[in-house]
Amino acid sequence: MISRVINEESVRRLHRLLADAERIAIICHVGPDGDAVGSSLALAHVLGTLGKEARCIIPDPTSQLLMQLPEAKELVDAARHPDFARTLLRDADLIFCLDFNEPKRVDRMADALLAARAPKVMIDHHENPASFATITISHPEMAATCYLLFRVLCRLELLPYVDATAATQLLAGILTDTGGLAYNSSDPELYVVVAELLRHGAAKQRLYKLLFNTVSESSLRLNAYAIDRKMEVNHEMHAALITLSRAELNSYHYSKGDTESLVNRPLAIPGVVYSCFMREEERYIKVSMRSQGDFPVNEICARHFSGGGHINAAGGEFHGTLAEAAEKFRSIMAENKKKYIDKK
Repeated sequence: MISRVINEESVRRLHRLLADAERIAIICHVGPDGDAVGSSLALAHVLGTLGKEARCIIPDPTSQLLMQLPEAKELVDAARHPDFARTLLRDADLIFCLDFNEPKRVDRMADALLAARAPKVMIDHHENPASFATITISHPEMAATCYLLFRVLCRLELLPYVDATAATQLLAGILTDTGGLAYNSSDPELYVVVAELLRHGAAKQRLYKLLFNTVSESSLRLNAYAIDRKMEVNHEMHAALITLSRAELNSYHYSKGDTESLVNRPLAIPGVVYSCFMREEERYIKVSMRSQGDFPVNEICARHFSGGGHINAAGGEFHGTLAEAAEKFRSIMAENKKKYIDKK
């Protein structure tokens, strides 16, 4: 048994909206990760089993590894098919917003999402949800949106429709957002849900190999280069920084997902409490941070990099050069140490 944490009124309203909806659009955040993709695919699969027409929209491409999840070929990439994606939102009877807390997280699709007349249901586990949805089911204490979505499906009495395909998709999101249950995973009920997904046929062994033990040769070489040549470790500040320019990424034939776990690697060094990885994109610098214990990288990302996330896993953006972004991080290390480490 798991606790009933979802608001009863939200469950009743969602029941009514689902009963009246035939065409359903599901959209997740830009840069879709395993939790975003897994929750979208699982919800679409369950709704399809119920006879609904459910389509998943991703604002831009996901990694080739995640494209190997069951039914991932059905994802509508709005970067490649913007008109079709906008039509799906415009014509939907109901829209689910999964794994994001505010419209700007769908990037170029934000205007179309807000303009859509259909009721919107947010299911998400990030802090500070914006008030744009008809129904907001927000639980930042949950390890993953897939974990929260499973609980929503249970409350909707749809657990019998979670077959091996949906269970695998849900487990993919839980595993990716917890690093294979290595962090952000102290909730005992999380393991009850994982066990239930396994009972429903989730392919855990295949998922683990796909998500954590599969890598291209170029990706392996890129990560080795990043650690050997680009990693800075400041032992006094208990911090690590890795930066990769667009030229460096291109020289290793970078593709989306190739540096997915790179930010976690410095945390294995004794004394390193938090790690930052900066990757140069076309219009901005992508910032990713990870930490251990109660060091809140979400606060740092929110304050300095226009982002946010969870206490041990967060991200943001920097508009400027990679060198300027790196210098900004170095400049706040002493402040971080004083505020979050020395006070203990």
